[in-house]
Amino acid sequence: MPDPRFFQAAGPFSLSRLAEIAGAVLADGADGDYRVEAVAALDVAGVHEISFLDNMRYKDQFSSTKAGACIVHPDFAPEAPEGVHLLFSQYPYKSYALIAQALYPERGVAEAFVSEQAYIAEDVQIGQGCVIEPGVVIRSGAKIGASCWIGAQSVIGENVELGEGVRIGENATVSHALIGDYSRLYPGVRVGQDGFGFAIDPSGHVKVPQLGRVIIESHVEIGANTTIDRGAGPDTVIGQGTWIDNLVQIGHNVKIGRGCVIVAQVGISGSTVLEDFVAIGGQAGLAGHLRIGQGARIAAQTGVMRDLQGGQEYMGYPALPIRQFMKQVALLKRLADKKER
Repeated sequence: MPDPRFFQAAGPFSLSRLAEIAGAVLADGADGDYRVEAVAALDVAGVHEISFLDNMRYKDQFSSTKAGACIVHPDFAPEAPEGVHLLFSQYPYKSYALIAQALYPERGVAEAFVSEQAYIAEDVQIGQGCVIEPGVVIRSGAKIGASCWIGAQSVIGENVELGEGVRIGENATVSHALIGDYSRLYPGVRVGQDGFGFAIDPSGHVKVPQLGRVIIESHVEIGANTTIDRGAGPDTVIGQGTWIDNLVQIGHNVKIGRGCVIVAQVGISGSTVLEDFVAIGGQAGLAGHLRIGQGARIAAQTGVMRDLQGGQEYMGYPALPIRQFMKQVALLKRLADKKER
């Protein structure tokens, strides 16, 4: 159960109400009036808590759970212990997420508050209902949309524009950027700093002025300590609904499409294009000036040095279609085994 010192439950909710929220169906015999107070993992859940099964590694925990209710795919109903109220869902993890959101709603902007310890230039425009915490600096010409929340010690640069409902975590910096509605930057994010652009010269490298912007569209999430360089001339663009994990580096002029998922410690070099719905696993590295096709999936620690077609899975260094990579690994193992014999 989530620690009530940090997470306040909004419940209890009836099981029938949770089924509506989750897009799930009450199993035969489940009591729609049963009250659920919290969420919990299968192995620790109690009688007034709800859990879920989405990974068969936890099938044994499901079979012995003490949870009062559980979200499962209908195929696993026979494995449920007696007395557990079941919600059937084709996508149990998604249904769990929706229920958890309802039980533990994110703290909203309760009322407008601008700290006296914030520095805000005279010509800054601030919409209604904003929270601006102590130590924030907002420089000349910035426009802050309604219901924004800017965390302590963050810096918003000159002429930056934040759309409605944008959240900026503590100790973040944003410059040369336009940020769409309801996007969120977590603590320590750096947006809009110089891209890594220079001309190589024997007498000393010559810096290339970085004259572009960062365009972050709506409903984008950017994890803690991620860095996004502004463009050198063209803009760096992050598409609508993209989610970026912690500690990701995105170089100048990169274009990221809609609905992409980029996991921690990925590095994307300058001028590379990710089409819509690309997914990249942790610690993968992408060289510059590449195009990654729509829906491509790149495994963790993959090294990408050429364009990749969409709709395929890739793995290895250099990146290969995953089946081809696995065949090469198997062949190398057979050769090694043969040599040992």
